[in-house]
Amino acid sequence: MLMTAATPPAGPQGTLLLLVRHGETPTTGRVLPGRAPGLHLSERGRAQAERVAERLAGLAVDAVYSSPLERTCETAEPTAKSAGLEVREEAGLIECDFGEWTGAALTDLAGLPEWQTVQHNPSAFRFPNGESFTQMQARIVRALEVLGTAHAGGVVVCFSHADPIKAAVAHALGTPLDLFQRIVISPGSVSAISYSDGQAPAVLTVNSTSEPLSGLRA
Repeated sequence: MLMTAATPPAGPQGTLLLLVRHGETPTTGRVLPGRAPGLHLSERGRAQAERVAERLAGLAVDAVYSSPLERTCETAEPTAKSAGLEVREEAGLIECDFGEWTGAALTDLAGLPEWQTVQHNPSAFRFPNGESFTQMQARIVRALEVLGTAHAGGVVVCFSHADPIKAAVAHALGTPLDLFQRIVISPGSVSAISYSDGQAPAVLTVNSTSEPLSGLRA
């Protein structure tokens, strides 16, 4: 875990956005699934989804949003049920469009010369017939801004994917996109960003996978 939960800044409560990576699937860590439909959570992934809901107990959640893909919607369902809310699909939270690399094995991709660019200079890379990392970052940052404005002062849980969450966290930290691969976002993990008017975002926790999260709100 990169960072542990911190006490929110003093003063009026800002808008708390919780970014949750979907739980594990049968291909996690082996394949680049991208936006291909039909990929569901594994048994371990379903357990991770239930654990997220348990860890969020005690927080007054105002809304639950999810990437439209099955694995994220399934991860969001226990949290939404616990909060008495519906899962709302938000296209801005979707996985990066990997284009021609969609469905490729990670071991095969690691042997390509372009893989070094993906790892060390991602701001210069666009997936063949797909999305660039800069486009992905701009897209999710904009989506979070819209959701934060729609629920100003509230708590919003957003279920997304590893690379978009890493890009959003990097943006909030002021970290260059070319360094965003240093951020680890594990399946079922929660990262928290607080937004207040006139202030820079406050990153409260990154890649949190175990402790209760009610302390994110004083």
